Amino acid sequence: MFNKYDVIVVGAGHAGCEAAAAAANMGSKVLLITMNMQTIAQMSCNPAMGGIAKGQIVREIDAMGGYSGIVTDKSMIQFRMLNRSKGPAMWSPRAQSDRMLFASTWREMLEQTPNVDFYQDMVTSLVVKNNTVQGVVTGLGHTVEAKSVVLTNGTFLNGVIHIGEKQLGGGRMAEKAATGITEQLVNLGFESDRLKTGTPPRLDGRSLDYSKMEEQEGDKEIVGFSYLDTPKIKPTDQKSCWITYTSADVHEVLKTGFEKSPMFQGRIQGTGPRYCPSIEDKINRFAERDRHQLFVEPEGFNTIEIYVNGFSSSLPEEVQHKALKLVPGFENCKMFRPGYAIEYDYFPPTQLKFSLETKLLDNLFFAGQINGTTGYEEAACQGLMAGMNAHLKWKEDEPLVLKRSEAYIGVLIDDLINKGTDEPYRMFTSRAEFRTLLRQDNADIRLTGISHKAGLASEERVERVNSKVKAVSEAREILEKVYVSPEEMNPYLESVGSSKLLAKQKALQVLLRPNVNLKEMTRVADNLENSLQPFDNQVIEQVEILTKYETYIDKERELVSKMSQLEDLVIPENFSYDKLNSLSNEARQKFTKIRPRTLGQASRISGVNPSDVQILMVFMGR
Repeated sequence: MFNKYDVIVVGAGHAGCEAAAAAANMGSKVLLITMNMQTIAQMSCNPAMGGIAKGQIVREIDAMGGYSGIVTDKSMIQFRMLNRSKGPAMWSPRAQSDRMLFASTWREMLEQTPNVDFYQDMVTSLVVKNNTVQGVVTGLGHTVEAKSVVLTNGTFLNGVIHIGEKQLGGGRMAEKAATGITEQLVNLGFESDRLKTGTPPRLDGRSLDYSKMEEQEGDKEIVGFSYLDTPKIKPTDQKSCWITYTSADVHEVLKTGFEKSPMFQGRIQGTGPRYCPSIEDKINRFAERDRHQLFVEPEGFNTIEIYVNGFSSSLPEEVQHKALKLVPGFENCKMFRPGYAIEYDYFPPTQLKFSLETKLLDNLFFAGQINGTTGYEEAACQGLMAGMNAHLKWKEDEPLVLKRSEAYIGVLIDDLINKGTDEPYRMFTSRAEFRTLLRQDNADIRLTGISHKAGLASEERVERVNSKVKAVSEAREILEKVYVSPEEMNPYLESVGSSKLLAKQKALQVLLRPNVNLKEMTRVADNLENSLQPFDNQVIEQVEILTKYETYIDKERELVSKMSQLEDLVIPENFSYDKLNSLSNEARQKFTKIRPRTLGQASRISGVNPSDVQILMVFMGR
């Protein structure tokens, strides 16, 4: 029934979809196995993509030739660029998505991707010979051979759903858990553990009073995620989100359910996400706060279903409903389904190589929540890298590993492998020490060429990047040549609190002033507007950022150059740390377990001191 495949991807969530698309577009024959063909690319939790640091990841995925950015642009119902009041390193795109359109668009794109086959079944075990994975075995008894296998099981490995005192087996509400894989891998020597995540109730939007809430509209300019010309919603057609708040009365009602809470009564053993806690966890940990913000988010254009962002809960259903009715605007709310917590198996990611291939078994790759991460974006970028490296592995090519100075994706994977995680890992801009370089606006310049060289990003993408770089250079030259006059500029400069011009000055010098914006300059200076007319908004934005932050960017590049000296010092693969008596015991244990590839990576391992790195450096120098 089945031919041999180059790559089998297990699971069709965000990680699995990106892995299948990447491997197939690089030339692998791919089989995507999922337990339910109707839930491919399901948005299991909030109907949104992007956000702080996550938006940068989605743009990086797109720059490399992944699909998440395109799908998001095609299915968004609202777009916002977050943190515009801060520096450009903090700007983060976020889109509210039509949940059903998002999933159907993903499936449509996968179905139109040559080399991708689909099969609906549960994978119960792997075919392993001589510490090498050679295929999978399904619940219906099929053995399917493959050169590489990517596991993207999400929350389904021995998943258990908690609602108050009720416990249900499942990886999502109304979907059964996956069994067999954890047990086999543990028997083969892998370490596994449990994590927990949760989701809020879904409500009937017709039962809400929006007049009691704050409206949150989308941006007037929709930048989007993809660097290709992807069709996007018109700004005037966006749907609004809304903001309301809990209160002390809401918290008192929620507390009545604590005695039946699976989290407080110890029925949940897995660690939950620190930065996306349940509402009961919030009022317990932050007892001094008498209210918490709730985002009321529509699930799509053609549905009345509402997602209550900020009210994740595993309390009894009746307690959730009673508390919600005390929230302003929710007095008559009707619940479609309660919030719940879900506990599942994961494998600490220190057991992986930087290609996301496991250290114990050849040709086996992990991506997504199986590695301890949380969030669609974190999962998708791992899927992209695992799919690419699964293809490169069977082709016997070098794996693609992104550096921390090249991408948020590189930061994420480096963090997971070097530091591990004992709680669901979420990306933030603060995790990236080179975030001035890793902006959302330049992901294509950073990554498209790297991906194209590896075999994924298309020639069209490379040509677009080259054109963009050339245009930015030309626009910058114009700013150095064109002068603006006091008569044109002074009213605008006064309006932003900047001193007047006393004589004509180069546009570039004026742009360097605080609060001065290039678009506004072109609005008031005719000769500047005419000179920059051929350039689109992306180029104008790039020029402004590179001009205003040139000093900071140069300093960061200098730091990257210094750090790269450690990154270039490769540690021999079978290096014996036992002979280094001067190493601390913790460093010796960590080095032996993680097997860092370079001194730079060794220096970032949790528990390793600078003196340990110096000892290693001296010994290697000998």
